[in-house]
Amino acid sequence: MELQTREPIISVLGHVDHGKTTILDYIRHTVVAKGEAGGITQHIGATDIPFDVILEVCRGLLNRKKMKLPLRGLLFIDTPGHESFTTLRKRGGSVADIAILVVDLNEGLMPQTKESLEILKQSKTPFVIAANKLDMIHGWMADTPLNSQNQHVKDEYYKRVYKLIGDLAGMGYNANIYSDINDFSKQIALVPVSAITGDGIPELLMMLIGLTQQYLAGRLSVGMETPAKGTILEVKETKGLGTTVDAIIYDGIIRVNDQIVVGARPPIKTKVKALLRPQPLDEMRDPKKKFKNVDEVYAASGVKIVAPGLEDAMAGAPIYVGGEELVEKVEGELSEVEFETDALGVVIKADTLGSLEAMINILGKEKIPIRKASIGRVSKTDVIEASAVRDKDKYLGVILAFSTSVLGEAEGLADDKNLRIFSSKVIYKILEDYEAWVKSERDADKKGIQGSVVYPAKFELMKGYVFRQSKPAVVGVKVLGGVLQKNSPIMREDGKTVGKVKEIQEESEKIDEAKEGMEVAVSIDNVTIGRQLSEGDTVYTAVTLSDIESLKKIDLTDSEKQVLKEIVEIRKK
Repeated sequence: MELQTREPIISVLGHVDHGKTTILDYIRHTVVAKGEAGGITQHIGATDIPFDVILEVCRGLLNRKKMKLPLRGLLFIDTPGHESFTTLRKRGGSVADIAILVVDLNEGLMPQTKESLEILKQSKTPFVIAANKLDMIHGWMADTPLNSQNQHVKDEYYKRVYKLIGDLAGMGYNANIYSDINDFSKQIALVPVSAITGDGIPELLMMLIGLTQQYLAGRLSVGMETPAKGTILEVKETKGLGTTVDAIIYDGIIRVNDQIVVGARPPIKTKVKALLRPQPLDEMRDPKKKFKNVDEVYAASGVKIVAPGLEDAMAGAPIYVGGEELVEKVEGELSEVEFETDALGVVIKADTLGSLEAMINILGKEKIPIRKASIGRVSKTDVIEASAVRDKDKYLGVILAFSTSVLGEAEGLADDKNLRIFSSKVIYKILEDYEAWVKSERDADKKGIQGSVVYPAKFELMKGYVFRQSKPAVVGVKVLGGVLQKNSPIMREDGKTVGKVKEIQEESEKIDEAKEGMEVAVSIDNVTIGRQLSEGDTVYTAVTLSDIESLKKIDLTDSEKQVLKEIVEIRKK
């Protein structure tokens, strides 16, 4: 079989407003300015920049003769952001071969940056960091080497760059300025750039080529006649054509009249009626000219596919050239991400399969169980599902919605049931809001239960601190575990109830409770020191069996759990 080396697929991730789109725009516009417009191929969702053009932009930084891996060019995904990166999934990882993580040199690591790092780690995708907005350093001179900048500019440059490197190290990432790295397999290359002036862009392209040479040898070979494999970027209505899919083909070839299987519930078996590409340099997301009909498309490429019955196709789902034999394979891939169980857990929704997969992985790391995971808008069925969970566990009976909306009837039902829906375009924002809500609810529940049950506590009557033997006894105690509250009945280690804590004082001030480690004076009704209790005794609060069941429903500390466990053992005697 004849093989060829396809272009590496490069995606761009990063926090909002850190310059993801601007970097891609600069690369494209620079190529146009160089008079190479005819060499650029526009695809649906991607821009293919030929290698000769990259050589020109890199100003002699690259030497084709020294390259191990022949490249036709680089294919940049044209829908920047971690949302598109997660959409570009395939079984076992991401469709993207390499990523650019864009970080604002002035703002540093923001929530979406951290989320992008986590997604890159999960997918094991090699990446380079573009530390953007060099031009925001006061006094920066464009197109001027760092050594020729003013001293205060150089000082500020290193201050910002090394702070970013330090912050990355704090998250477990070993990064360094690209020019100071000897072994790129051990450190992540950080390239300071300006998407406005173009400073650092040649070096960034050089690093992408370098990563390709190091990591992708053997992975970019594709068969000229291999049936195509791709992933769906977007499902949309196209005027005059009906429902179409914009896809990235990452392996093989797709032709007009090919049979294809498309990811949906159930998988769609259909036939390609047309393959469409934008005209060169036309804006792919809002084309001004008519699309160009083509007979076939090779990897790696973006293409609009016209075929019957695509209405239920899923963004992020696979698309394969083939027939019935692939249906089970597609069903298996979808089931890995979309699922429903009887377990107690949260209901999660996302806009694409890739986004859903990222969410599942991050929730797994946080040990948050999942009952149902699916793509699409939050529906009435989702609310009913979460409500069923809430009847058994109020803290898990919620919906977490990532980059998707809530249907009106679902929102109304959730309001009626007072059921929480946490929604954001940042997974960690959803998690933060959810965890803050859980803590607030647990604290409120704990406070309510504390006022109605005997709370677990273990304390010692300190020797030499008997201030009164009886009526009431007043003695100094040290709390060994749990929380000792006033009005709590107490018992000995043999389980016999012997009195009640009437009052607690710390340094002559009355307090309502004493926590682990505190030494306080307590007055105890119905006890005589030397008879029912003695100096040195270990004493517990007399928690009842019904109190124990109530306490199991709230979030106790490890110390409180241990004391409660000891009380349960005493009660069994």
